[in-house]
Order: sequence, then C-alpha cells, then structure tokens
Amino acid sequence: MTLLTGARERRVRTGGVELCVAELGDPGRPTIVLVHGYPDSKEVWSEVAERLAGDFHVVAYDVRGHGRSTAPRPLRGGFTLEKLTDDFLAVADAVSPDRPVHLVGHDWGSVQAWEFTTVRRTEGRIASFTSMSGPSLDHFGHWIGRRVKRPTPRRVGQLLGQGARSWYVYLLHTPVLPELAWRGPLGKRWPKVLERVEKVPRGDYPTSSLPSDAAHGAWLYRDNVRPRMRNPRTDAYAHAPVQVITPLEDRFLSERLDEELEQWVPRLTRRTIQAGHWIPRTRPDRVAAWIGEFVTSVESGSAPEAASGPHPERFSGQLVLVTGAGSGIGRATALAFAAAGARVVAVDRNAEAAVRTAEASRRAGAPEAWAEPADVSDEQAMEKLAEKVTGAYGVVDVLVNNAGIGLSGSFFDTTAEDWKKVLDVNLWGVIHGCRLFGRRMAERGQGGHIVNVASAAAYQPSRALPAYSTSKAAVLMLSECLRAELAGQGIGVTAVCPGFVNTAITSTARFAGVDGPEEKRLQQRAARLYGLRNYPPEKVARAVLRAVVRDEPVVAVTPEARTARVLSRLAPGVLRRIARVRPPV
Repeated sequence: MTLLTGARERRVRTGGVELCVAELGDPGRPTIVLVHGYPDSKEVWSEVAERLAGDFHVVAYDVRGHGRSTAPRPLRGGFTLEKLTDDFLAVADAVSPDRPVHLVGHDWGSVQAWEFTTVRRTEGRIASFTSMSGPSLDHFGHWIGRRVKRPTPRRVGQLLGQGARSWYVYLLHTPVLPELAWRGPLGKRWPKVLERVEKVPRGDYPTSSLPSDAAHGAWLYRDNVRPRMRNPRTDAYAHAPVQVITPLEDRFLSERLDEELEQWVPRLTRRTIQAGHWIPRTRPDRVAAWIGEFVTSVESGSAPEAASGPHPERFSGQLVLVTGAGSGIGRATALAFAAAGARVVAVDRNAEAAVRTAEASRRAGAPEAWAEPADVSDEQAMEKLAEKVTGAYGVVDVLVNNAGIGLSGSFFDTTAEDWKKVLDVNLWGVIHGCRLFGRRMAERGQGGHIVNVASAAAYQPSRALPAYSTSKAAVLMLSECLRAELAGQGIGVTAVCPGFVNTAITSTARFAGVDGPEEKRLQQRAARLYGLRNYPPEKVARAVLRAVVRDEPVVAVTPEARTARVLSRLAPGVLRRIARVRPPV
C-alpha cells in the first residue's frame, strides 16, 4: 500500500534491510522527512503529507521491520539507535543528496529523530526537527537521574506520574508475550482501541501490516530503552533548530518531560495542543500547519513569532470563529484570541468590517486570519459558511456566537416583524452556529468549545426590553441544554452575559413605537450613557478566553451583571420590582 494516491515509491538498501520510501511533491522544494512511531507504519502520516505536498517535497518511509520495509535478521540487536541512524542517512542521501532535510518524528519516530539531531555524524544533513510525543532517551535518562538524585515532593510526583504512564514499556520488555498479543487478539482490536480511546477516525490506517509491525517494533524498546536509561549520553545537544509539539492530553507522556529542554536545544520553539497522543491522525490540519510554518521560517532564516497574549498554551494554533466580529465585543474577542496565537475566522454581515478585523488579527499575532461575510440569521448563508470554513480552514476549535442586535420598546409597541428580526439574529443566529459548527466538532471527536454571548438581560427582566431579553434568555437556556448534551463529547458550552458595555450596539439599537427622529435621539442618549459607564469590550473578551480555559457554564462579566445574577437566584423579587421602573426618556 502506498502512502497516498500518486506517491512515488523507491527502495533504499542499508544495513542488510530494504526500506520502502514514498515521496510526494516537487523534489526541487525543501524536503521534509516524516518518521513514524510505534506500532505504526508510514501511513500514519498520510493526511499530514497530503497537506504539505503542495509546498514541499514530502518523504515518508517505513522504519525497518515495519510496513513494506524488511526486518533485520536476527531481530535482537537489529533496532539500535545507531542502525536506525544509518537508515535515516541512507534515506536522506537518496531523496535529498545535495540539501539538508527537515525532519519530523512522532512517538518512536521522534525518539529516533532526537538521536539523529544530536549525533555528530548527521551534522549538516538536518535543517530542522519537529518532535511530537517522543523524547530523547538521553534527555529522558538525565531527567530521571536528576529526580532520583535530588528528590523533592514535586519531582517524586513527576517520576511516579510518568512511571504510571509508561506501563506499556515494562510489558514490551517481557519475552514473547508482546508478539503473541499483537499477532493475536490485540492486533485485531487495536483499530477499535484507537477509535474509542484516542478518537482516531476510521480510514486506511492502521494498515494490515499492524500485527507484524508491532511485533517487530517491540525490539525498539528492548534494544534501546534500558541501555540509554542507565547510561545517557552527556553530549546530546541538538545541532539544528527544534520545534516541540506537546499534546496536553497525551496518555503516555507527561508534558513535564519537555520542561528542561532549553539546556539541550539552543534554538527551541514550543507548541502545545489540546489533544491526545496520535495527533498526526486526529489533528493533521494543525500538525501540518505548524510543520509548514516552522520549515518556512528556518528556510527564510527567521524565527517563528511567539504569541504575546494570555493563554497561548491553550489557544496557540487553534481555529476560532467569531460572529459579529466587525466591531465591539466580537472584534475585541477575535483580537484576544489572535494575541493568544489562534487562527481566526472573523464573520460579520459587514464584509469590510470583517476584513478590518482579520487584518488586525494578523497584526495582533494570529498566524492566519480570514474574513468571511455572512448574515447569521440566514440559514442557507450559514450552511455555506460552515462548508467553506471546514473545507478551507478545518474544523473550528472554538466557536463564539456573538452577533446580536438591540431592540427597546414596550411589548405592545413591538410588532411581529420586530420580534422576528430580533429572534432571527439573537436566537436563530446562535442556533445556526451551534448546529452547523458544533455538529462538526462532535463528529471530529476531539472536543472543542462553544461560547454564546447572551446578556445580563437574560435573567434581569425589564419593561423596556421584552423582545431583547426574551431572545437572550433563550440563548442562556439553549447554552445550558447544549452543555448537558455535549459534556460527554468533550465540548464545553459557555453563556457569557455582559452588562453595560461600551459598544456600537447602543447607537444602532432600534426603538419600537417611535418615529425616526425620536429613535435617533434615543440611540444617541443610550450611546452617551453607555459611554459614561465606559466598560470596554476588551474586558469582555478576556472573560471569554478565561471562560473557555476554565470551562465555565455561565459568566456574568460586569459588576452589575454579576449583582443581577446573584439577585436572580437569591432575591428574584428585587429584580421584579426594579423591572417595573419606567426608563427615563
């Protein structure tokens, strides 16, 4: 089986084995070599390779004893890091004889690649290295040694935690049993285990060679782990720039293993992602984007820019879509996510305003930002938007349903058409966003977060805002219901309830039952009052990011919103009496 349709295959002989090597893309472009882990074959990279092939020469090979590569004989002693380094150099010389290659490794592919990047005989052959879910055995050995020699409660806890995560390593050192398990029931059940536990989508991975791949790969551990743990190299310094992508939900490796890398890696770039171990399969979009950015920066001689805003460890590289992003809370929220390193899709019915927000997002730190004009009240327009965003940019990680309009006036002055306009934007706009983008989050199976911007008016009645308050109360209840439904799928839902915030909604809100000049006067008056309050939308944006990080169900932002929230639960009669007060005119 080839890596992808259209891939070119060649055989490379080295050290008594024959390696199956697949290539995609233009050989004249920078070469990226992808090294797979255990118990995988090169097909683990198929979706990442396809995304990279348009801009790079992409190479993936089956490690000896895996996939369509042959196994050494005897197996014992045939998988040492020294021999794996020979294999890599043979592949690099075959696919890129005149230029250094950019190396990418996952799991045991990363373990090997750390060796390649820190031994002297590969200097000049590696332009950069991207590591995922696989430490250097030498660095790991020193990490353990420091904690054993100078134990503290924190260090002992780290040792015990990683020891528990490494349970499979002990089993793989037992004779015969791993081979019997993989060639028997475990090999048959492994695809289902990946699907259920790691949320790896179904497809052409893993391949039918899995049982023999896993049986042969047990020698990766037996030939290397104990010797390096006992006697780690003291010169394991990287001679190329390194990018480390750390999945924060990795079941097998603690993120603490990467804490002390700066002493070994002079040129280090860190990335984190809210995902499990098999990110080449579960998040190929993000992995490919980061690899591409890193390779491009190394080729150009520039360093990737670090996020400057709060929570970059949570949002860096994530795809965030914000509706009503042209101004006010939506624009501030888009810029806050951009400063945290997120990729931003700015949606607004005003196309020019959306473009301005996207441009500002890129200046604020977003690696990528796009403007998409859409009216959230238009179901067909939202369906087209969801199709376009998913196809062009990927599945949204964080959805912020912010778009809304204001309407003031008594109930009997509010016409049926007034009600329809408010509910179409404030409620149906949220429903469309949750249904279309939330469904794709759920189908992806990697979690996410939905933020619905409601209002303090959702729980604070007012004789002047019957339609607006009703729409926002519905958004609040929708958020609570959706949160309950999606909890088991790792998707959080938050209702954010700002109070009096200084945004353009005050100057554009409609007033039922009055003529044009009177409506203009009331709009100016409302804008003036909110201006005097002067609560900036940037504070709401910070509350949005914080709510996602903490997975909070309901967030009342301003002091008056928090006070009303408490009264609604403890003394609702007080709010009812306040609601009767006629607003000044």
